[in-house]
Amino acid sequence: RDCLLSRGLGDVYKRQMFYIIFDFAMAVIMLLFGIWFYRSKGQASKFLSGYNMKSAEERKKYDENAMCKAYGKRMMLMSLPFIAGMIIDIWYIGTGCLIAWAIWFVMFILLLIDRHKRES
Repeated sequence: RDCLLSRGLGDVYKRQMFYIIFDFAMAVIMLLFGIWFYRSKGQASKFLSGYNMKSAEERKKYDENAMCKAYGKRMMLMSLPFIAGMIIDIWYIGTGCLIAWAIWFVMFILLLIDRHKRES
């Protein structure tokens, strides 16, 4: 019976570590992309959906460096829910990951709304 109990605790620990590592990986990915965009001096603008489809004349109207810095800051900010999720997952397994994704999704929708307003 003790063997079964310890095996169950091991499964819980593995699941907890999965969520923590997943949150950590997402935070690192978002942070690194954010830093890359921020420091790209406008070179990352070709990866922005919609912007990269504009003609060369239309793109001249934009400050690519400022745009990449703004998107870089947003991406770095969007890593914070995953860092918080990692901390929450220590005590409440899986809940932190779910909360992180919910917050990230809201932030992403707000980004799309803001982008739509700027382009209109």
